[in-house]
Amino acid sequence: MSIETLTFGCRLNAYEGEVMKAEAEKAGLDNTIIINTCAVTSEAVRQAKQAIRKAKRDNPERRIIVTGCAAQTEARSFGDMAEVDLVIGNADKLKAESYAPIAFGLPLNDKVQVNDIMSVRETAAHLIEGMDGRARAFVQVQNGCDHRCTFCIIPFGRGPSRSVPMGLVVEQIKKLVGNGYREVVLTGVDITSYGPDLPGTPTLGKLTQQILRHVPDLPRLRISSIDSIEADPAFYDAIASDRRLMPHLHLSLQSGDDMILKRMKRRHSRSEALEVVAKLRSLRPDIVFGADIIAGFPTETDEMFENSLSFVTEAELTYLHVFPYSPRPGTPAARMPQVDGRTARARAAQLRAVGETQYEKLALSRIGMIENVLIEKDGIGRQEQFVTCSLPGHLPGEIVPARITHFANGNLVGEALRSAA
Repeated sequence: MSIETLTFGCRLNAYEGEVMKAEAEKAGLDNTIIINTCAVTSEAVRQAKQAIRKAKRDNPERRIIVTGCAAQTEARSFGDMAEVDLVIGNADKLKAESYAPIAFGLPLNDKVQVNDIMSVRETAAHLIEGMDGRARAFVQVQNGCDHRCTFCIIPFGRGPSRSVPMGLVVEQIKKLVGNGYREVVLTGVDITSYGPDLPGTPTLGKLTQQILRHVPDLPRLRISSIDSIEADPAFYDAIASDRRLMPHLHLSLQSGDDMILKRMKRRHSRSEALEVVAKLRSLRPDIVFGADIIAGFPTETDEMFENSLSFVTEAELTYLHVFPYSPRPGTPAARMPQVDGRTARARAAQLRAVGETQYEKLALSRIGMIENVLIEKDGIGRQEQFVTCSLPGHLPGEIVPARITHFANGNLVGEALRSAA
């Protein structure tokens, strides 16, 4: 039996899942399920352990390898699970040699093989030929984080910030485009911190410009989550000057209240985040924004929550990733005065409802427009602002120009104008 990967969490994990599969196959591994965990919340860890038990119950003859951020931060708790054959840390999960002993049935001194992630200083660039079953490809340009937000355990799962050299990123994207990918998404843990560890200290903006300049055959480049306070002049120039850079950005916002932002140890204020949104919109009027928001952060009052709620409409956010706060052991926020869990969940529901209204408002504004839709699967794709669109009869990976006729069941519906590009 072949290797199967189960991925939890962020886009970077989705990319790494493809690399892990390729590296494990290179090592000769088979008949194995690799579970790539997330540590962002206690619930994410619980879900990973639940998935491990189910995977072993459903596939008793297959080996189970656990890796990812939760495996890095809580290695021993995964190692103690009878279902688990091997635990590999984040620093080693992308290396074929990490899978070699178990591939050839060699005994391990300890099934927990997790090193000190904080000592890692290099990011290996892993070239892959494509992403299994995906119309767009994710390219890792950065890993790790040097910041210490009070709610976040991820720096201890990913280690310090480190960047992939620009030339290697460009070559990887050329290869993906050569293999038929029409959209590439730049991803990482904190991609706006890209570059200080590289010669010449390039920035995310400089990297973006280099990709657009040196890969002219790439139809669409998309940026994943950004920390708005770190956006550099070259990034603004790229947004303004090249239509191939998609008009959709996801902000690592977390709150719309200044006091909560301070207690989170975020580096932007409410007004600064609004200024960035306004500046980007002035450069690219068709741009839309999403954001991560935590509801019920410790000490959050009703008034503070209202500031987050109003930020959504004030900034015209259209895609919300909302998390009801839950204490993460080992973080400063877990020791702060907590908001009742029921209150946090109710606030999260309010935020999601506003977000859904905003999304529908955006979708309805596209009716009558001509959109270029990248087909993902089953005749469903996404237009440039990332709104889902139904265009039956087209193949994954095609970019189809279509006139939007209406909005139904959460999707735009379009009529193709001509053959796919």
